[in-house]
Amino acid sequence: MNNTKKTLYIVRHGQTDLNKQGIIQGRGKDTDLNDEGRLQARQFFAAYKDVPFDKIYVSALKRTQQSVQPFIDTGLPFEKLPGLDELAWGIHEGQAASPELRADFLEVMRNWVAGNLDVKFEGGESPNEVKIRQLEAMDVIMSHPEEETVLICMHGRAMRLLLCILTDKPLTEMDTFPHQNLVLYKLTHDGSKFEIVDFNNALHLKTPEQLSEKDQNIRG
Repeated sequence: MNNTKKTLYIVRHGQTDLNKQGIIQGRGKDTDLNDEGRLQARQFFAAYKDVPFDKIYVSALKRTQQSVQPFIDTGLPFEKLPGLDELAWGIHEGQAASPELRADFLEVMRNWVAGNLDVKFEGGESPNEVKIRQLEAMDVIMSHPEEETVLICMHGRAMRLLLCILTDKPLTEMDTFPHQNLVLYKLTHDGSKFEIVDFNNALHLKTPEQLSEKDQNIRG
């Protein structure tokens, strides 16, 4: 990363059916937004459509593009960066919550908090592996000084890891960044470091839906 001054609006994607059902959804599940997720996308657009975004970056998974499609439909340029993909949960992707699965996840999370950041599920990714591709993605994003205000849509666990990287926190502190579907973290870069200026903001999801029927049919 370089000395570029920049403002990042980082959001998690909107709800999918797997989110709603509590099914593990990682890099290997390329799911669509459900009706609630499309509503969240419209609510976020209604709240932030006047922000002068220069560029949008999304992961390679379609649920992120669908979450910011209303902005893309206005003509804003966007780019897919696989480095922004969700962490791969390997053999557990697509599985419903069960006592055994919860125990497996608890063991992995304890390892991560203890600093064992190379631990991963079979067929999945570790936090250290995700960090490598996220740094590559951020190199791309920060290499464009003309893009002063950027919208990034990504995924829950990946977003927690990226926020650690951007704020110089160890990855062991990833769980200090709460999130829900289409929640916002806003960060500014002053040329030397990032600062979070809006933390876990979900106010746009709590406002009454005031879009016209035509707007409610925005392609998700």
